[in-house]
Amino acid sequence: MTARLSRKFYERFGDDLTNELVEWFNQVDATYRSELREINELNWTRFEAKLEECTAEVRADLHAGLANLETKLIRWMVLFWVGTVGTLIALLKL
Repeated sequence: MTARLSRKFYERFGDDLTNELVEWFNQVDATYRSELREINELNWTRFEAKLEECTAEVRADLHAGLANLETKLIRWMVLFWVGTVGTLIALLKL
């Protein structure tokens, strides 16, 4: 979007000065937009890095939790089957 000034401004200060002022406004605007774009890109890069770090931490915690759950399930399965086999042997002896 480019800056524009009212016709009265042109009449009061003349076309040359007003056009120069408009060009300066537009250059300042372009500079600020460029700087804002750079800052946004840097912030986005930092956000992505932080998100990647957090995702890696969550994945590590999830894998550790699943490994722990798997260990507990195997223990319970062994306990269940030992109890079942023990009961079956006891019943067969009778």
